[in-house]
Amino acid sequence: MYTLYSRPGSGGFVVEVALTMAGAPYEIVRVEKASPPAGYEKLSPLRQVPALTLPDGRTITESAAICLLLQETYPQVGIGPAAGTQDRPEFLRWMFFLSSMLYPTLMRFFFCERSTTDARGLEAVKQAAIVEADRGFQVVDEALSGRDWLAGGQKSIADVYLAMLAHWHPVADRPRDEWTNIVRVCEVLKRDPLVAKLNEVHRFW
Repeated sequence: MYTLYSRPGSGGFVVEVALTMAGAPYEIVRVEKASPPAGYEKLSPLRQVPALTLPDGRTITESAAICLLLQETYPQVGIGPAAGTQDRPEFLRWMFFLSSMLYPTLMRFFFCERSTTDARGLEAVKQAAIVEADRGFQVVDEALSGRDWLAGGQKSIADVYLAMLAHWHPVADRPRDEWTNIVRVCEVLKRDPLVAKLNEVHRFW
């Protein structure tokens, strides 16, 4: 049994999708921002979600790392291309791009106070975050030109990750219209029964 520490609208969404795709048994512990469970910092030192306790009792954090572990544990269920396959390099590239470039950039907008000690600079931090996020999304949109999915011919958890981040965009809570390829991927995922079902709780769109 896995235990997923999460809350609606968080990065736990993509982990929940991966666990459900895998058919893995799991339970969810809701972690509120203002009042995490007692001792939660021992599981997640930054007190952030998601965190996943594995069947052997260990707990790991970082949504991309969790998804990659689940892909390796359940290689046949379509979470991502298996190691050694043609599409694996692109899958790894975009999982790390999304988690290391776009995710933290968006967090700088929503938690701008973490990026400056000058209260007068908060708005500048937020505006810079939007500019940088837009640059990253444009890179992804161009990469999707001429292909159906980020990792080649098959849908993967990287596409779900992208849709989640795109609907965190602070301007309109959705990808910009000019990112036509990202919009296309998101629209297809919205019709995916599994993704749509889990979105009923997370409400990204």
